Amino acid sequence: MRDLAIVMRVLLMEKKDILLSILFGFIAGITAVGLFSSSGYLISKSALAPPIYTLIILVSVVKLLGIISAISRYGERYFSHRATFTMLSYLRVSFYERLEPKAPRIFQKYRSGDLLARIVGDVETLQNFFLRVFYPPIVIILVCLCTFLFTAYYSIYIAMILIIGLILTVFIVPTLFALKQRNINRNVRLMRGKLSTDATEFLYGFRDLKMYQQLKRKEEELYQSSDRYIQEQEKDGIHQLFSEAVNTFVSLFVSWVVLLVGAYLVSDGQLDGIFLAMLVMISLTVFENTSSMAAFSSHLEDSRQAATRLESVVGKESLEKGKKHQMEQLSLHDAPSIEIKNITFTFPGESDSTLKNISALFPKGSKTAIVGPSGSGKSTIMQLLLRIYLPDQGEICFNGKPVRRLAEESIWENTNVILQANHFFYGTIRDNLCIAKDNLADEEMLKVLEKVKLQHFSLDHQVLEKGENLSGGQKQRLAIARAMLKNAPIWLLDEPTSSMDALTESVINHHLFQQAKNDTFILISHRLTGLERMDQIIVMEKGVVVEKGTFNELMDKKGYFYEMKQIEKSVFLSE
Repeated sequence: MRDLAIVMRVLLMEKKDILLSILFGFIAGITAVGLFSSSGYLISKSALAPPIYTLIILVSVVKLLGIISAISRYGERYFSHRATFTMLSYLRVSFYERLEPKAPRIFQKYRSGDLLARIVGDVETLQNFFLRVFYPPIVIILVCLCTFLFTAYYSIYIAMILIIGLILTVFIVPTLFALKQRNINRNVRLMRGKLSTDATEFLYGFRDLKMYQQLKRKEEELYQSSDRYIQEQEKDGIHQLFSEAVNTFVSLFVSWVVLLVGAYLVSDGQLDGIFLAMLVMISLTVFENTSSMAAFSSHLEDSRQAATRLESVVGKESLEKGKKHQMEQLSLHDAPSIEIKNITFTFPGESDSTLKNISALFPKGSKTAIVGPSGSGKSTIMQLLLRIYLPDQGEICFNGKPVRRLAEESIWENTNVILQANHFFYGTIRDNLCIAKDNLADEEMLKVLEKVKLQHFSLDHQVLEKGENLSGGQKQRLAIARAMLKNAPIWLLDEPTSSMDALTESVINHHLFQQAKNDTFILISHRLTGLERMDQIIVMEKGVVVEKGTFNELMDKKGYFYEMKQIEKSVFLSE
């Protein structure tokens, strides 16, 4: 319930619509009771042949109550749905605000299909929280209390029967079904997440499955996931229908008891017979209002689990459109110095440390290469510099400011980043370059395309989703073009030219170094060509720094770097 309390705080931001929903809901409910009770009294009174003006007054009251009930019911629906849609917008905005800084590392914990199911399905589920969970019990209790006070004036016994019926249909029956509903809803969500995950993997891996003749096996697994999800949905539907049937049976049974007890009281002279039909109609109408409570347990459990799943993704404060922690901004006018002080880091859920007691200094405007075999921790350093993760021990400082106190966005704003795998959006070359910064002129983009050897592409050249119509080298060159257009004072490049031929790589590196001559430049690479121009080279293996120095210093030392260089030369010569 703690997770739902967070949703409640978001909901209560719309106090006006909530109060209006409850007010109109109460008016609609109480006028419906008044309408049917007046109808019952009118039928009984008509049998006694009263004066015509009495019937005119009663008929007018019935018509007036009918009009008021219809108008108030419309008002209830209007304000309750407006409150719901506003609440959903608050939830989405606050959820995405909290999800955004976690996005670079969120896929280490959640598979994309499951994450999509949470983001879409669970947020949508919470639309039922206000409409089906929050305000209906309030309206029902208010209507029932007024009805009981009115009924008690005619018969305290019938009023007590109605109270018992209310307790049964509003509290006891929904609670009993809620206990079983918890497991059913959990299974539905698990199966929905699994189906989303399997469908996502099937679509992403379709080409590979086709090439390895494993498409049929994966299709069967997808069908099995779909069947299991349908089975759980059927269980959920059957359980809800059974809950509604039991609640309806209890309410009708209570109405029969009201009729029998009322008939006995009339025969015993304790109740005027003209009011019997009115009391029975009151019973039928007031318990008609409680029929929504049959699905209360299902919607409550749905909302609780949806809030819990969302909270587990982004943290317990995620759904609040509340205060953000005040973080310092990294404001740079020129290149900064960056220092790594004895950092140790282990990825969440892993036992072995990826980085162990790493220290390094990247002076202002320096050019540094971090090299080493795959898995040595080079890319992890880049993730820590970008504050995607924080080190377990030690500190990283930009111009002396600890990265823990800096806002992620301010670091990213001042950094040109090229990853091993860069994303490209469906659209045009222009669309994919324009994300570098605002108000880019076509001339600027064309000049940069020429520098990265993509001048044969026009800015209107079509780019498919994830850059599927681009080669590996073209993707890297387009990513470099974006970084050059951004032109921030920090450069973090992770294997930026690994898919390029040597000639193209040499030309692009020349332009990169020319543009970044006054910037702090950090290159991560497993290739050792072109490192002679670097101010320093940091050599890593198994998460530790094994050597540091300039290219000539490391070659003269004839240590680990020298051996790597000789191996690389022998590989190229053998080719």
